[in-house]
Amino acid sequence: MMPKKRNIWLCIACFPLVTIAQPTDKILQKKLQALVQGFKGDCGYYVKNLQSGKVAQYNADSIYPTASIVKVPILIGIMDKLDKQQLSYHQSLTYTDSLFYSGEDILGSFKNNEKISLAKVIMLMLTTSDNTASLWLQQLAGTGTRINEILQQYGFVHSRVNSRTMGREVYKNEYGWGQTTPKEMATFFEYMYSGKIINDSASKKMIRLLGRNYWDEEAISQIPATVFVASKNGAVSASRSEVLLVMAKQPYIVSIFTNNIADKSWEPNNEAWALTRSISNCIFAYYNK
Repeated sequence: MMPKKRNIWLCIACFPLVTIAQPTDKILQKKLQALVQGFKGDCGYYVKNLQSGKVAQYNADSIYPTASIVKVPILIGIMDKLDKQQLSYHQSLTYTDSLFYSGEDILGSFKNNEKISLAKVIMLMLTTSDNTASLWLQQLAGTGTRINEILQQYGFVHSRVNSRTMGREVYKNEYGWGQTTPKEMATFFEYMYSGKIINDSASKKMIRLLGRNYWDEEAISQIPATVFVASKNGAVSASRSEVLLVMAKQPYIVSIFTNNIADKSWEPNNEAWALTRSISNCIFAYYNK
């Protein structure tokens, strides 16, 4: 994969992440505010209709743990390496036991010295949210240090990789693997939609890769199966979050983050997951009435 090159240092000059007044969809805002009333925990969301430009938002600039949504910034680090031809999409990699991360990962069940292509490691990171694959890719991307440099170049102030990243230990203790805001993560997806992450070819590839999410029982479950959705979600005990690019008749992005939730259960009726489904259902119904 050898997309046309663009100097990434020019990106922040081309589309800096600045605070610009955006028109508010007051009707949608009211509907969503009614849903979050009484939620036992911290919640923030950012919704943007990519056709009208209108937004609805709540605590959209507050910082939340990414949990597995950190794998989106890791992906941009890999795409940067591919763009520079420092990695090849279908190149063969060798898994070793030193890469093992405890859990239910598919890659972690591999035998020492087994071969796997980079493309399949990326698929495991994004589709099944494989942590062993993700930490391997974070290393291949140049570690969290390099990924954070890229995020900064694109104008993201709060979105960072914390785990295994020098100088980020205090942030890791507070937010875990990574951190972001509902607005910044939604903007990341908007930049992909607009072809501004690396270049148009890389952006489209990222959207395709993010369109194969195995974890589709929360926000995605409220979108008809005939509608393409690029997404990533993340969950740890006290935080459940999800971001979606929905290519409906009126394409839109929704980013929903929670933290410090009272209901830490892993049952389908978990309060944060129920809220996520309700918000997603409300937005799709509103835009497709």
